[in-house]
Amino acid sequence: MQINFDKDENGLVPAIIQDAETKNVLMLGYMNAEAVQKTQTSGLVTFYSRSKQRLWTKGEESGNVLKFVDIKLDCDADTLLIQAQPLGPTCHTGTDTCWGLSNHPNFGFLTTLEDIIKDRKENFKPEGSYVASLFDKGINKIAQKVGEEAVEVVIEAKDDNNNLFLNESADLLFHYLILLQAKGYTLKDVVTVLKERH
Repeated sequence: MQINFDKDENGLVPAIIQDAETKNVLMLGYMNAEAVQKTQTSGLVTFYSRSKQRLWTKGEESGNVLKFVDIKLDCDADTLLIQAQPLGPTCHTGTDTCWGLSNHPNFGFLTTLEDIIKDRKENFKPEGSYVASLFDKGINKIAQKVGEEAVEVVIEAKDDNNNLFLNESADLLFHYLILLQAKGYTLKDVVTVLKERH
């Protein structure tokens, strides 16, 4: 890996720090060649502090270190993507990221859908809400719906109508997310089990 430190008069390149597991961006720092080397040899993410004018290992005072996992170089060879495991909040203000965002796993739209289902269960139960009505009917009805949708997915899988198969798959996943919430779990819990099996 040939990093181009010559583009900056101080020999620094930006280093974007990403959580190796959640893939959330945690912070941005700057590294020189010595900081990159120390990061790789010590296993702790180390920057060059422009204000202190010295190497600075993240968490050297707070204890909230970033355990080094991987490093990638961008197409112009002048920006680093460092994957790390944060041990504690990353920002000096005490937040998970330097943008004040929570560093939780995110499954894109499925996380949004989980949040809506959770809200229907706990807070907002608009009249005519299908999700709220399922929660009102209880765990047996929700489990029954998952079973029905699973059977429909199997039936459509054996047929040639891809549109019906995908729609039944979406129904199954939707009802499964409701069942998880009814049992007090989320996709994150299922992913944890899968990782343990891996």
